[in-house]
Amino acid sequence: MNPVPNQADGTVDINYTVEEKPSDQITLSGGWGGYAGFIGTVGLVFNNFSLRKASSLRNWTPVPAGDGQRLALNVQANGLQYQAYSFSFTEPWLGGRKPNSFSFSLNKSIQRLGTNFDPKTGSSIKVNSASVSLGRRLRWPDDYFTLSNSLSFSQYKLQNYTYFENFNNGNANNFTFNTTLARNSIDNPTFTRRGSTLSLSVNLTPPYSVFKGSHPSVNEWVEFHKWMFDASWFSPLVGKLVLNTRAHFGFIGSYNSSRQIGPFERFKLGGSGLGYGGASNFLVGTEYVGLRGYDDPNGTESLPASRQSSNGGVVYNKYVLEMRYPVSLNPAATVYVLGFAEAGNSFEKYTDYNPYKLYRSAGLGARIFMSAFGLLGFDYGWGFDNVPVYTAGQKQTTGRFHFIIGQQIR
Repeated sequence: MNPVPNQADGTVDINYTVEEKPSDQITLSGGWGGYAGFIGTVGLVFNNFSLRKASSLRNWTPVPAGDGQRLALNVQANGLQYQAYSFSFTEPWLGGRKPNSFSFSLNKSIQRLGTNFDPKTGSSIKVNSASVSLGRRLRWPDDYFTLSNSLSFSQYKLQNYTYFENFNNGNANNFTFNTTLARNSIDNPTFTRRGSTLSLSVNLTPPYSVFKGSHPSVNEWVEFHKWMFDASWFSPLVGKLVLNTRAHFGFIGSYNSSRQIGPFERFKLGGSGLGYGGASNFLVGTEYVGLRGYDDPNGTESLPASRQSSNGGVVYNKYVLEMRYPVSLNPAATVYVLGFAEAGNSFEKYTDYNPYKLYRSAGLGARIFMSAFGLLGFDYGWGFDNVPVYTAGQKQTTGRFHFIIGQQIR
């Protein structure tokens, strides 16, 4: 800051020198999954990218910056057994006058099962997907509301794949329209003291089965309507102690009662919610919902909806109480500890749905936010309810340790 007095008119001009601080992120991580073994991840996120300057080589020092665009690249691999690639680009001010957010993403994943990785005879699922979205800020009912719409297409290629019931070979196509109405009034995204977030999301595919003429099979063109609701409230208690209460609901249905709901887009509960727990778990198009204190969904351990079959549930509900206390509020490294109690369940049939039949857990954890790496989390949870498993008489007798990367929504 440099004050410049003007004695002639009795005013003072104050000149500020603004220096841009880097906000890009790089992720280098490794993990161990019981089925897949070592998994490595490499990710790059440029939060102030400039596509306009990208055409000139002199701006690549190391990348063109200055327009606030977000460019993200991510690669995850476990040798030949599993690979996943993702690319996304976001323009937060489409048109340059209003905060209209435009996003585009591409994703590709390959999962091979067992030890036979031969492309002709092995067991595998390959997923290719692309999406485009447009979001805008609303002025009604208040300035905290946003509305976003997106179109996405995914193609699933299955070969001798045994983890879906009644669908092991062939291609499945999923063309989806999504609309999300959300409200966000939190005061700080890294350690929130007050405010709330609400979100209602609807995913719709074309109703192929109600069209006249020939109908594609249930898996050739995926058909469903999917509804998701998430709510989170933050309330300051005593001193720096904050109470976070959350509720989550979701269900998926079909347009035609005579047509079964396919294996895609279903719900699987348990563990950290990161979407990896074993052989059947690297699936794009599956909604993974964390429930600390229980195992991640896989072929041998999970909550009942994933336990009775490998497809997952068609309806779920989950409730969370979480007490948070900050250890460090330094913006460069925000650290807080927490205690939690939560309960949830998912169901494979609407006739089985019971909002009071919940799997409960409690535990302790910590969160670390660093600008260069994002959010890292550690939780130890204990599940209070026994989970049915294939092995007769087997019961959960110990707690579960969970590692979390990134902000968890559910």
